[in-house]
Amino acid sequence: MTLTASFLKRLSTLVPGCSLALVLMAASVSSASAQVACMVNGEPITNFDIEQRSKLMMLSTHKMPERQDVINELIDEKVKLREGKKFSIDPSASEVDQSYSAMSGRMRLTADQLTKQLESQGIRADTLKSRIKADMVWTNLVRGRYKESLQIGEKEVNAAAQESGDQQAQTQGFEYKMQPVVLVVPHGSAPEVLEGRKKEAEALRARIQTCTEANAFFKTMQNAAIRETVTKTSADMPPSLREILDNTPVGHLTPPEVTRQGIEMVALCGKDPTKVDTPKKKEIREKMFAQKYEAKSKSYLAESRKASMIECH
Repeated sequence: MTLTASFLKRLSTLVPGCSLALVLMAASVSSASAQVACMVNGEPITNFDIEQRSKLMMLSTHKMPERQDVINELIDEKVKLREGKKFSIDPSASEVDQSYSAMSGRMRLTADQLTKQLESQGIRADTLKSRIKADMVWTNLVRGRYKESLQIGEKEVNAAAQESGDQQAQTQGFEYKMQPVVLVVPHGSAPEVLEGRKKEAEALRARIQTCTEANAFFKTMQNAAIRETVTKTSADMPPSLREILDNTPVGHLTPPEVTRQGIEMVALCGKDPTKVDTPKKKEIREKMFAQKYEAKSKSYLAESRKASMIECH
């Protein structure tokens, strides 16, 4: 320390005004160092990072998180990203932006609206995007490396269903074969045009009794279309849609629904019993997968942290 001070003093006599610049530079370096709370594999976690993540966590939990919990989350993310790079898993900025937009969409917001909401709370969009990127990397890593052990067999699901004693798990499901139908209504059309097409749809429901008839009719009808057959099981659908299909005879059309395209219906072309998957079995399977995934994720992350160089002040 004495040598440095002496050196600066001697240098100042040789170059007037230089000492002030050097002192300011040294102060700047010292200030920057003070902002670094942790180093993870050579990458810094700053107090600003911690402050930003604290605000983000508070936004979702509605309570201020403990500082150490925030630091641990940020350390985990650095570890996850480094582990991802080992296996060439490094999402691009555009891929992260797509996930960010998808998240905002689930919140019924645009990406810009979500950014503005975050900014109103003093949170940068990059703070959320950093978390999104780490989650993307880690999900791909865990699913990729432990794909076989994460699979849930039918025997496991049946055993869990019997053990739970839940009779709903044994309820028979159905496999539905459907063809979506649309009567096009141009955007901005007058209300009476929409009403006219709805009446037309109701008349067609009473007339059409097979999917063969539906195909022959809608493929030749102007401003209408029938799409290719889609097959889904009861487990793939929300209860409200299952109820509509269960109340629709095979070969007939479901009640008309107003959408952006116009008036939409579904031609039910097949409804076959199946026990391969029911809504309750799907719920059991997803729960079992989540438990397996969580266990693998925790053990993998613990191993990755042990192999990392982590130093906090």
